[in-house]
Amino acid sequence: MTLRRFLVLHDYGMGALWWWVRARSAREIVETFAEVEVIDDPEDLARFADGELTEVDIDAPTMPEALDELREQRDAQRGRPGFGALAGRDRVWLRQPGEEGVVWAEELGPDGRRLRQVEVQPDGTLVPSRAEDWAFNPPTDLHDPDLVRWEITEDEFEQLWDAA
Repeated sequence: MTLRRFLVLHDYGMGALWWWVRARSAREIVETFAEVEVIDDPEDLARFADGELTEVDIDAPTMPEALDELREQRDAQRGRPGFGALAGRDRVWLRQPGEEGVVWAEELGPDGRRLRQVEVQPDGTLVPSRAEDWAFNPPTDLHDPDLVRWEITEDEFEQLWDAA
C-alpha cells in the first residue's frame, strides 16, 4: 500500500506538536504513536501546507525526539490486555482518582476529548462542568490499556451528572 501524507497533532494541553507523517492510513498512525491524532480539518491542513513542519516516514527507524518517545510509549502498550479497547466508540465514560482524594468522572467523545465531567470532592460534593468551561481539553488516548480499569457505564455517569 502506498504511503500518504497525514497531518498529526500531539496536543498536551498547554501546547501542541505538529508533524506531517507519511503512512498507509490514519489508523496506522494512532496505533504506532501514543497520544496523537490525525487532523483532517481543512483550515489546519491549509495552515501547514507550506511545508514548515517536519515530515517523517512512519517506517523510518528514527523520528524526531518527541515522536520517538510517543512510539516507545505505544510499543510498551501494544499487546497488553485492553489495548485499543476504548477506541472507536462514540462515547466513553471513565471514573478516575485524582489528587487529594478527588475523583473525576468523565464523558469522552470519539476523539478522546471531554464532553462533560463531574468532580467528586472528598466530602462528596459534586461539581459538574462542560467542554465550554475548560481552557484546555487535550484528548485522552483511548488506545491506552490502563484506562480500561476506570471505565464505567453511561448509567453510572448519568447518575453522578444528575446528582450534581
